[in-house]
Amino acid sequence: MKLVSEPAAYAASISTSPRSFLAAVLSVACVFSVGIDVPLLSAAPAPADKKPKPPASLKNLPITELNEDEAILHALNRLAYGPRPGDLERVKQMGLAKWIDQQLNPNSIDDKALEARLEDYPTLRMSSTKLIEEYPQPKQAVKQEERQAAKRAQAQLEHVQQTRGDAAAAVAAKDMEKTPPAAPADASAADTKESASGATQGDDSAAPATTSAAANAPSPMKEDVPQEALPPKGPGKRQQLGGDPNNIPRALAEDSKRPQRIVAELAMAKVTRAIYSERQLQQVMDDFWFNHFNVFAGKGEDRYYLTSYERDVIQPHALGKFKDLLTASAKSPAMLYYLDNFLSADPRSAERMAQERYARQMARYRGFGPPPAPPNAQRKKQNERGLNENYGRELMELHTLGVDGGYTQKDVTEVARCFTGWTIDKPRLNPEFKFDDRLHDPDPKIVLGRKIHAGGMKDGEEVIDMLVRNPSTAKFISTKLARRFVSDNPPPALVARMAQTFLSSDGDIRAVMRSMVYSPEFWSHEAYRAKIKTPFELVVSTARALGTDVDMAQPLVAWVGRIGEPLYQCQPPTGYSDKADAWVNTGALLNRLNFSLALAGNKMRGSRTDVAALLGAQTSPEARAALERAVQVFLGGQASSTTVGTLEKQLDNPQVLQARLDDPVKQVDLGVVAGLVLGAPEFQRR
Repeated sequence: MKLVSEPAAYAASISTSPRSFLAAVLSVACVFSVGIDVPLLSAAPAPADKKPKPPASLKNLPITELNEDEAILHALNRLAYGPRPGDLERVKQMGLAKWIDQQLNPNSIDDKALEARLEDYPTLRMSSTKLIEEYPQPKQAVKQEERQAAKRAQAQLEHVQQTRGDAAAAVAAKDMEKTPPAAPADASAADTKESASGATQGDDSAAPATTSAAANAPSPMKEDVPQEALPPKGPGKRQQLGGDPNNIPRALAEDSKRPQRIVAELAMAKVTRAIYSERQLQQVMDDFWFNHFNVFAGKGEDRYYLTSYERDVIQPHALGKFKDLLTASAKSPAMLYYLDNFLSADPRSAERMAQERYARQMARYRGFGPPPAPPNAQRKKQNERGLNENYGRELMELHTLGVDGGYTQKDVTEVARCFTGWTIDKPRLNPEFKFDDRLHDPDPKIVLGRKIHAGGMKDGEEVIDMLVRNPSTAKFISTKLARRFVSDNPPPALVARMAQTFLSSDGDIRAVMRSMVYSPEFWSHEAYRAKIKTPFELVVSTARALGTDVDMAQPLVAWVGRIGEPLYQCQPPTGYSDKADAWVNTGALLNRLNFSLALAGNKMRGSRTDVAALLGAQTSPEARAALERAVQVFLGGQASSTTVGTLEKQLDNPQVLQARLDDPVKQVDLGVVAGLVLGAPEFQRR
């Protein structure tokens, strides 16, 4: 795979600091180079005339092209976020089929240790209503304080009036007029500035959401996306932002009551789950489905809805029935708000409601005074909400049938009509799903050649049922799953079998996953290390590989954004790409290696790694011995000749060998050695 057309020119253009030079050498010379994986230390081949007996750990699995270690590492890299120290031996003893069965049934796995870690994030357990109350927008917080101050002043006046008379109360009232209400105790200067400008009000709620292109996506408001979460805009751009992933913004501090704290805790919890959860496949599926049913944290009130969306919609249904997951997402305030379906209404509904209101007024009229005025046509036109097709389009294009699923623009309009009235009750106070029959289009609709006229909310439910049972949906969902777990271009025969399972099992996601995992294509040599890790997968798998003890996950979250995948900040409804070409660029490759060097070298705030213990180094080993051990530990003993040659050339680099004043013998920096190996192309693939 050719990444840089002129590597020499590129290397000359970057910084000449030792770390940048190492990153340039690895990224230009070997990152994502195509080659055959070979052991660093070759083992004697098995006799050609004898077929080795499959090991007991691989019993009942269709594995013929991978050896025992490769098969287990493959499973840990695809069905989990990579191995932790000791995982390979643990799965060997348990048996790979048993481990897979446990992962497909996550409720059978004890995960109390993770739950204890998640206690640090109180917002995860709050309802959307509670989050709105506890983490108001700065301008809203000022208004709340003003209202409370007014109530206190009124109570004080009433007390003075009762105890000292009206004259004293009048004097007290004049004194209070001269004293403005106090600002909230935790309001910073930045809060006041933001509230004065009105930039954080989320007034974009009525703006149309995107349909397919990122360019048309709703723009994040200035306070929505911390700079630490933004992806780099190109090589060197990150430095212009002045972002140090170890710096924790005040808005994300543990005692912050600003709305950014909600998304920050979601992101930190996501990283924590991926690193520490024993229910690894559950975490991978949560990430897959959230990306499939993507919503954007930067769009107005959605920051308050995301917690419930992930907790109550995605997680419970990740391995259940697809219909239940699709229905839950359709009714979620997060999706209703993101794709504007909460605003969608039959264009005639305003006129009907005005006529109904006029009829009620006339019924109460008793002939005294002038009669109620009939509905004003101009006012009716201004209040008309109208049909919004965003959700109808994305429901078919992205959630079910796929772009080639056989629907037309007419079907999009008809589906949108079916979902009129699916809205949010009190979006900024107590956001819950509500079906408003007054907004619903009562006329018959024709979707994919089928008449829909069940009436009311059942129109939308009938559409969901029809789409779930459509063969195009089975193929589309199966293709996306196979692309995530097998390869960027999954074998058509595998997709066909998965789609058949989808249809025969009534959309049972667990059954489809089992069909995939127990297929020979999943265990083929072509699938082994065939997928490029996304930034999130890389950060988490590196922390797991190093056995890192993470006390504070925010710097890791910031690195995910720095490499290019800010969590919960994907604007278009397509979600982040799951193909290599979206993640392979020179700037990202440098950041990937720099991250590995920082984490392995204990340069990451809130994360500690004992590389010496991991590599079994009681004393400082020779550089080559340390390298061989690191390749064995992190790459399963396999690395391409290009990778090995590039790494060996770095053994004399001052970053690897460091001399001390009290010891003339140069010491090997094991953190740098480990970081270099973790930045190698083999670790970038899964």
